Amino acid sequence: MTVRMGHHEFDDVVYDAIGDVLYLHHGKPVPAAETFATPEGHAVRFDEGGEIIGVTIVNAKWLMERDGRITVTTPERTETVDSEIALALAG
Repeated sequence: MTVRMGHHEFDDVVYDAIGDVLYLHHGKPVPAAETFATPEGHAVRFDEGGEIIGVTIVNAKWLMERDGRITVTTPERTETVDSEIALALAG
């Protein structure tokens, strides 16, 4: 499964239904050089070159049900309304 948020594409998607946390990665997860806590309460992970390699979305299903989208502030604001998120949360 692939999930897009803005112009970022994540091909490793894991949803923890008990914690309602969605983990998005480019490829398999690797240690981040830097992690940015977003104003929305999520985490964005960067590699040494400053590229986004992963996003952790807290309360993912709840946010989709409440707002119909998930907003993540990175150096630029991105959001998704794609059905891809709904598929990831169905698992």
